[in-house]
Amino acid sequence: MADIKDPENTVIIELKDGNVVIELLADVAPQHTARMKDLARAGAYDGVVFHRVIDGFMAQTGDVAHGKTGGDLRRAGTGGSEHPDLPAEFSKLPHERGTIGAARSANPDSANSQFFINFSNNDFLNGQYTVYGRVIEGMEHVDAITRGEPPANPDQMISVKVAADV
Repeated sequence: MADIKDPENTVIIELKDGNVVIELLADVAPQHTARMKDLARAGAYDGVVFHRVIDGFMAQTGDVAHGKTGGDLRRAGTGGSEHPDLPAEFSKLPHERGTIGAARSANPDSANSQFFINFSNNDFLNGQYTVYGRVIEGMEHVDAITRGEPPANPDQMISVKVAADV
């Protein structure tokens, strides 16, 4: 298991092939980190699909309104949560392989529940999307997520838990 330094700011995402352990960066993006933990603790991310997965770029998920398996997945990627949108928390952290970024619309202050995991270094996103976490274990499971926009048979987050609660 990963060396978890701060269980309160670590999230474990269960995928079909194994767990992905994410270190949240509360000191860099406290509001985004808090939102992810709130939604994880509420079970909102459980069963949500990866609705946009682009090879060599990133895997996007987190549409808790429309992204649940068994729901209308044609709308996945258009929704968020019942919580208000978050203001951007841009930093100098680069969008490197394994970092977690906040998905949003054209409005920089429109991030809500959706996020993406970078498959590669995506420097063109730097300073434009909030980085608020990084994969510390299980990137091979992220690499195995089914590709597509949307994938024909999308993978899902089976469960998302805060490590302090496990």
